[in-house]
Amino acid sequence: MPDLYPDMGSRQLCAVTMRRNEDFMNVLEINHCHKNYDDLKVLKDVSVYVREGEVLAIIGPSGAGKSTLLRIATMLEKLDRGELIYLGENACENDHDKAVYKHPGELKRLSRNFGLVFQNFNLFPHYSVLKNITDAPVHVQKRPYETVKKEAAELLDKMGLSDKAQAYPRQLSGGQQQRVSIARALACKPKILFFDEPTSALDPELTGDILNVIKKLAAEHMTMVIVTHEMNFARNVADRIVFMEDGQIVLEGTPEEVFSAGNERMNSFVGRVEY
Repeated sequence: MPDLYPDMGSRQLCAVTMRRNEDFMNVLEINHCHKNYDDLKVLKDVSVYVREGEVLAIIGPSGAGKSTLLRIATMLEKLDRGELIYLGENACENDHDKAVYKHPGELKRLSRNFGLVFQNFNLFPHYSVLKNITDAPVHVQKRPYETVKKEAAELLDKMGLSDKAQAYPRQLSGGQQQRVSIARALACKPKILFFDEPTSALDPELTGDILNVIKKLAAEHMTMVIVTHEMNFARNVADRIVFMEDGQIVLEGTPEEVFSAGNERMNSFVGRVEY
């Protein structure tokens, strides 16, 4: 697929220039994150940030803690210790060595800052494509239906699914369902979009379609965090890459810095994934 991994140097240069501006704020901060499941330490003092317009790729072997970190960021799991901050507001803060979360109403408000695209689509099977996309903006965000419907039509056109508005998930391919789930997340106008291995449930021939959609969002400077095993994609689309292993961040930096670091564990991982 010749257009899947274009030279993203100009985009990355622009993003780096933007991040040198001290006024360019962090959309997300996770500070000194600890998460245990009984005696199993899943995340060990992990700190990460994402700036507006930035694409952060999180890579690493299975069991490294990548998806748990994403679930912490999207409040599907709770920290044991540490801070979670959206746009300068704490969703939780550390108090006497324990994470203390805000009132549920405040968490609901803060959760409107992000959208999440799951591995397995998570569409409502009894809703049409259009209703899957419009339901949350209308019933949760209380926005006018006609406005949301128009925006949904524009998103479907952007995803190449203009003719699927009245279809049901069971009538779509896996790649089409994932594009609908991306449109659904975008319909809520999030400040940051999370992807949890968005191509893992797809056949290889459908993977390129989804990666191209994400690539286009990156070109539009959509703030994104992507957990992925697609190394070439991470290398060409991300502004920064975090390599995790055993619940810790082992390497962090630009794609060039991470992939040329000479780290033995990183090289071993990349070799297994790519070859």
